[in-house]
Amino acid sequence: MTAPAAEPIAVKVVRVGIAKVERMMNLVIALLSTRGYLTAEKIRAIVAGYAECPTDEAFSRMFERDKSELRDLGIPLETGKVSAFEPTEGYRIKQDDYALPEIDLTRDEAAAVAVATKLWESPERITAAQSAVLKLRAAGVEVDPAAGVAITTGAGPMGLRGSEEALGVVLAAIDTGQAVRFQHRPTPVDAYTERTVEPWGVVTAMGRWYLVGHDRDRDATRIFRLSRIGPDVKALGPHGAVARPDGVDLRAIVDQAIGETSSGGHARVWVADGYATALRRAGNSVERRTVGGRAGEVIELNVSALDRLTREVAGYGADALVLEPASLREDVVARLTAQAQDS
Repeated sequence: MTAPAAEPIAVKVVRVGIAKVERMMNLVIALLSTRGYLTAEKIRAIVAGYAECPTDEAFSRMFERDKSELRDLGIPLETGKVSAFEPTEGYRIKQDDYALPEIDLTRDEAAAVAVATKLWESPERITAAQSAVLKLRAAGVEVDPAAGVAITTGAGPMGLRGSEEALGVVLAAIDTGQAVRFQHRPTPVDAYTERTVEPWGVVTAMGRWYLVGHDRDRDATRIFRLSRIGPDVKALGPHGAVARPDGVDLRAIVDQAIGETSSGGHARVWVADGYATALRRAGNSVERRTVGGRAGEVIELNVSALDRLTREVAGYGADALVLEPASLREDVVARLTAQAQDS
C-alpha cells in the first residue's frame, strides 16, 4: 500500500504555533485565577498543553521558556512560597500588577477594541477560560472569585455540554465538604438509578468529565461521567463531613477505570473497503483484515475527544467497527442501540 504523503512543514509549524499560544493563554488564566502560588507540578497537572511533555526534563525546559516569554511580554510573573508550611516555590500573576492603567482611546481605536471584545466573547474563547478555571477548582486549587472568569450555563467544554448545572453543584459540594445525591445511568440507554456519593474531585479524560468519589451505596470508590448524571443534583449533610483521602490520585483512578490515559490515546477502528473515507484520512492504516466476510483495513487514530469520535464512527453503522479502546466500542454500540430504538 502506498505510504501517505508527508504533512507539509508549513502546516506543522502553524499547528505547533497555535498549540503554544493556547498553552500560554491557559497558563496566564491559571496564574491569574489562583489566590495563592501554584507549584510547577501543579501547573503541569492542570494547565492544558503541558501533559504532552514525555519527561520531567522536557516539561522543565518548556516551562522555563514560557516563563521567560511571559516576562518578555511584560506580564508580571510573581514567585513565592506556596505556604508557611511548604517552602516549595510557586508562581502567580498578581491582578493589580497585571491590570492596565487608564487608557484614552480615539473613536477608531475604541471600535477596534470593541471588535476584539466580541471575538473574545465567542463560545470557543469563553470555553477555554472556563475550562481552565474548572480544572483549577477540580484539582483543589482555591480560585479567586474576582478573577473575572465565571462558570456559566452557556456553551461548555466538549464532553460537558448539558452537564454544567450538575458540575456547578458538584464543585460547590467539594468546596464545602458535603456529599451529593443524583440520578445516574451507566449508558445512554440504561435507566437512571439514584446514587449517593462523597465527591473528591472532577477529572477530564479524553474530552470527558468524570466525578471521582466514594459511592456510599456500593461502599467503594467509583467514577461517574458527568454527561450521564441527571440535572437534579443535591448536596446533603453537614459542611466539612467529606474530605478527599490523603494520597488519593484522582487521575490514576480515572485512567484505570476507563482503561486509557487522558492524553495521547489511540483508537483502532476497522473500516470496510470503499467506506469511511474521513476516518481513513484522519488515521493511519496498520493492517488488512476481513470482518464478517467483508474486506477492509484497520485504522489507527489519535483520540482527542471520545464523544466526537463516538458520533463519527456510529455514523458509518456496520461499515466501521471499533476494536479498541473498549470504552469507545461500548459507547458506539450504545449510540447505535438508542438510534435503533428511536427508529
